[in-house]
This record gives sequence, C-alpha cells and structure tokens, in this order.
Amino acid sequence: MGLLQKILVPFVGLLLAFWFYSGKEDFKPEMLQGKRVIVTGASTGIGEQMAYHLARMGSHILITARTEAKLQKVVTRCLELGAASASYMNGSMEDMGFAQHVVKKAEELWGSLDMLILNHVTAANFRFFNSDIEHVQKILNVNFLSYVAMAVAALPMLKNSEGSIVVVSSLAGKIGFPFVVPYATAKFALDGFFSSLRQELVMQNTNISITLCILGLINTDTAMKATSGVFSSFTAAPKEECALEIIKGGALRQREVYYAYSTVKIPLLFRDWFPELLDYIIRMKYDVGKLKGN
Repeated sequence: MGLLQKILVPFVGLLLAFWFYSGKEDFKPEMLQGKRVIVTGASTGIGEQMAYHLARMGSHILITARTEAKLQKVVTRCLELGAASASYMNGSMEDMGFAQHVVKKAEELWGSLDMLILNHVTAANFRFFNSDIEHVQKILNVNFLSYVAMAVAALPMLKNSEGSIVVVSSLAGKIGFPFVVPYATAKFALDGFFSSLRQELVMQNTNISITLCILGLINTDTAMKATSGVFSSFTAAPKEECALEIIKGGALRQREVYYAYSTVKIPLLFRDWFPELLDYIIRMKYDVGKLKGN
C-alpha cells in the first residue's frame, strides 16, 4: 500500500496540475505592449535576452547591470527592436541604496511600474565550501537582499498597477547541490521570502502576482565558463527561449515557471519521494577532479 501510495499521489498531482493550467489564458505578446518593466542583470545572458523580447513587444524598459558600455549597447538594440522607451542605470547591487534608486528612477520616468523582473546575480565558482563567511555575505547581499530591497521599494507602485514581481531563481534553490553553497543559500532564501510574501499579499487582498522561475543549466557565457568540464552529462538550455518563458510566466501571473521543464520538474519529484537517490545521482554528475580550488 505504501508503494502504491507513493506512485499514485504524484500521478494524481500531475493530472490535477495539467487540468488546472490547461484552462489558463494563453500568452499574447500584446500583453506587454506599453507595460513599464524593470529588468535587472540585463547587460548579458538571460537578462539581455529578456530586454530584447520586451522591446519587440513594445514595452517601456529600464535595465540595470554594472557595466555601462554593455548597457548602452543593449538599450540601443532595444530601441531598434521597437521598445516604447529604453533606459539604463549602471551600478552594483551590493549597494542597497542603488537597488532602491533603480525603482525610484522608474517612478520618475513613468510614474508607475507594471513588472519588476529580478534577474541579477553574482556568479560563484564551483568549489568546496571553504568557510569564507565574507563571501557568503556578499552573495546574500547581491543575490538575495537586493532583491528584497527592490521588491519592497516597488510594492506601492505595483499595488496601484496590480502588477507583477518575477524572481529568477534556480533548481539550486529547491535542491541541495554541492560546490555552490553560498549561491544555493541565496536561492533558497528567495523561495522562502517571496513565497511567504505571496501568501501575505493574498491575505491582504493585494493583487500583485509573484512568479518564481526555477531554471536548470542555461547556456549563458557566465554559466558555461563556470561549469566548463565540471559536469559529466548536463545539457544547457538556450538563453533566448528561457528569457521568453520567464516573460510569459510573469505576464500570465503564474506561481512558478520551470525551465527547461523536464530537466527541472523530474528532479523535484525525485526530491520529494526519493531524496537520497537524487543526492547520489547529483553527486555522480560532477567531475570533482576538475573543480577549481579543489
């Protein structure tokens, strides 16, 4: 009976999920036309691709990252693609004042905000945890606390517009992965904060959606460089399609987005029912001898 229950319950859950989401509204690019959107971490990778998708959809875009020259190029391209407007702010998300000022800039530009896409990250090298608490603090400041600071600053405008917060996270924020302890810590924290905040917004009858995006390995330059030679058999998904799925999830006000779906969702099912087997499979995917600083 125990084994049958373990098989039956997730199967029924999948059927219910399919039924629930099959009735949802289909995505249409015009949903983003004229919308006012902040995208962080948008000078390269997934954030850059989100900016281009939003530009094609006719959104007003404010992008952020550290490198001004790269942001200028992205803004120029966004205007060429048809953005209603495109602006940038460069700075470090280690500075909570900068994080809050980005939201203030959106208010100055547009008077309100429809979507806040939190995507920036300080990448971490793959290595055994070396007890460096200062590094953990830096990762938490950039990858978690700045997300909180921006979301809190944006809440008044998002309440007025009944807008959306989109949080780009990772499978490492749902499952414990080795060699990325500080990074995973911040990603788990994002889940805890924004999932709990979602509950409170519902209880307060505040119509702000929060979408948590659970991503697998994506073929950004940063991810490919960090993981080069470390994984024995992981296939990276395309950043362009990933960026579009994130935008779709936010526009449709989905609770969570999984990309690429099967490579993310299947491990999550294993996590709930066969956690020790999943841990073993994950460990077997790494070539420990190629880790930096091993």
